[in-house]
Amino acid sequence: LEFRRVLFRSIAAFAVTIGILITFHELGHYLVARLCGVKILRFSLGFGKPIFIYKRKNDPDATEWAVSALPLGGYVRMLDARDPACLPIKPEDKNREFGAKNVWQRFAIVAAGPFANLLLAVLLYASIFMIGSTQQIGRASCRERV
Repeated sequence: LEFRRVLFRSIAAFAVTIGILITFHELGHYLVARLCGVKILRFSLGFGKPIFIYKRKNDPDATEWAVSALPLGGYVRMLDARDPACLPIKPEDKNREFGAKNVWQRFAIVAAGPFANLLLAVLLYASIFMIGSTQQIGRASCRERV
C-alpha cells in the first residue's frame, strides 16, 4: 500500500511539473507571437483531440484555448500560409501571418519557448536560494548558527 501511495505521488508530481514547464514554454511562443502581431488560432496544452476548448467572447482573433488528450507537450497554432488548413488567408490577415514577419521576428517567436523555460528555471532557483532551508548540518541547523 505504501509503495502505491509513493508511486502515485511521484507520478502526480511529475505530471504537475511537466505541465507547468509545458505551459511556460508555450506561453513564451504565444506572448512573443502576439507582440509581433501574428494571429494565433489555437493555444493547446497536449496533443491530439481536444478534451476542452474555450474561446473568449471579446477576442477579435477567436483564439481557441484547448486542453488535449495526450499531455506530452503542447503547441501554439499560428496563421501560416504553409498550413493548408489556413488557406485561403483573408486579405486583412495577410500581414498577420507567421511567414509575413521578418526573420528576426520569426526567430524571436521560435526562441521564446526555450527562453521562457530558462527564465522559469532562473526564477525558481533564485526563489529557492532566497527562501533558504533549515536542513540539518551536523548537530545544529543553519538558522541556529546565525
